[in-house]
Amino acid sequence: MQGKIVKGIAGFYYIHVAESGIYECKAKGIFRKEKKKPLVGDDVIIEVLDEENRVGNLVEILPRRNELIRPAVANVDQAMVIFAAQEPKPNFSLLDRFLISMEKQGIPTKICINKKDLVTGEELELLISEYKKCGYEVFTTSAEQEEGVEQMSALLKGKTTVVAGPSGVGKSSLTNLVQHGVEMETGAISQKLGRGKHTTRHSQLIQIDEGTYIMDTPGFSSLYVADMEKEELKDYFIEFAPYEGACRFQGCSHTHEPGCAVKEALDKGELSRIRYANYVEFYEELKDKRRY
Repeated sequence: MQGKIVKGIAGFYYIHVAESGIYECKAKGIFRKEKKKPLVGDDVIIEVLDEENRVGNLVEILPRRNELIRPAVANVDQAMVIFAAQEPKPNFSLLDRFLISMEKQGIPTKICINKKDLVTGEELELLISEYKKCGYEVFTTSAEQEEGVEQMSALLKGKTTVVAGPSGVGKSSLTNLVQHGVEMETGAISQKLGRGKHTTRHSQLIQIDEGTYIMDTPGFSSLYVADMEKEELKDYFIEFAPYEGACRFQGCSHTHEPGCAVKEALDKGELSRIRYANYVEFYEELKDKRRY
């Protein structure tokens, strides 16, 4: 039987099998021997030991399309980052850290600006254009007024999406709205785990439609730009790409050198000042990291 791991905890893997539900499985010892760890999002083959109680063994992990380190999940199609237009004010540094993390891992990202009803059309347009001109897809919602939910559902359809965002931006309200009317088969998981223990610390995929899964990512407030050299950073600011190779100096860091094409584009208003300021901040952060 083929299914997808939707949660893994304490050596048990909860596997969603289309039209059959969720099976609780233990992984065969062979995985430990081969140093292969099953991940949430893995497509797997299971053997059923007890159909009535939905218990089985995980016998094979099918080839992964990709694998994220933070959060630990496999076969992700895209990420969606949710921020509020107001209450709380957008934290662009945090947003850019997340975008860099996804660029580094090769995951396309959509940006959702929630609470659009709290700002004027002009303010909203400024927010949208800041990231649209960098090449990101940006859309707006109001969970409060249930606006933009259809567009969000359409972007999620048929994909496995990592959903992230700081607290207070309405992420839970939005994810609840896109799950509206979906009967989740989580009874089996809840029973085994007791009263909602371990709910936020562990990665979990939630099926919202046939072939459509979302994964909420905890611990979003402390993202650091690490695991890279400062020279790599510019590769993850996608709007710099057209100017690469046009600077006076080879290996230009786009921070202080004369004849820098990126800084010239910035002066002409072709690049976002907010994004560029974050780039410099992260560059200095990585530079300092190397000293210790």
